[in-house]
Amino acid sequence: MPARARGWEIVERVRGGDLLVFDGGYGTALFAAGLNNGACPELWNDTHAEIVRGIHKGYFDAGSDFVETNTFGGTRLKLNEYRIGDRTQDLNEKGARLARAVCPSDGYVAGSIGPTSSVPAEYGVGDNIATDDEYFETFTEQAEALATGGVDLFAVETMMFPQEAIAAIKACKAATGLPVMATMFFQYEEIHDRDRTMWGESPAEVAQNLLDAGADIVGMNCGRGPDRAITIIREMRAVTDAPLIAYPNAGMPITRGDETTYELGPEAMAKDYPALLHVGCNIVGRGCGAGPEHIPLIAEVVRSRRPR
Repeated sequence: MPARARGWEIVERVRGGDLLVFDGGYGTALFAAGLNNGACPELWNDTHAEIVRGIHKGYFDAGSDFVETNTFGGTRLKLNEYRIGDRTQDLNEKGARLARAVCPSDGYVAGSIGPTSSVPAEYGVGDNIATDDEYFETFTEQAEALATGGVDLFAVETMMFPQEAIAAIKACKAATGLPVMATMFFQYEEIHDRDRTMWGESPAEVAQNLLDAGADIVGMNCGRGPDRAITIIREMRAVTDAPLIAYPNAGMPITRGDETTYELGPEAMAKDYPALLHVGCNIVGRGCGAGPEHIPLIAEVVRSRRPR
């Protein structure tokens, strides 16, 4: 009987009461390293491997228990936009191996699987649409390549369409025996003081739908900031005892000319994390606008609340 994948240790640890730290933003780090707007981040797994590997190492050194691969836009549907869809397997395998190469013995690697930019067929018209079968096919291809490269689990993340999220979860499960984290992007509706997906789903509905699709860990990522993550996780925890993850952005983006920064520095961002853990989050990290400098303070909060 084959050994169970190491990624299941994450699920077992948080179910046993442990708290874990995810990593920080990759787009932020890549742009800081010279990635041009409009360029393909996944191509850097080949052309700038040392930089990508260094980003992974920086997060592990800062206190992350696990990191994700630089493959957020690594589906064939997304890579086709750069005319390199034929490199799907190569770029995903390389992305996984770069993170694996610097992963410590007690660390883990999550294969990042983001949106395809294709709209569900029932919502759109034109060329930029995908059927459920097309979603499933493209996510299966990416999941298999990431597994070949050595990831321990998958991070299906920043999903906006429920059809796309469900197809990605099911593809990962069908293709491999690895656990799946799945997170959705929520918008804050100030007029109603609530958080919803772009199709109107509440956090409670999202949690149930993702779990029903087969996800092992569910939650939110990106969005407005950790203050809203607290509310979203509280609503999810009210309907499930499953492991929950949150990695919000460092507040709202601030654009000045060609430069984009984010509202919250490390100290300002970390101050909400005790409350985030208190409402029932098991795994915390960060989204856009947060780098390795944000992780030590978040890790300190987590360490102080881990069971002894």
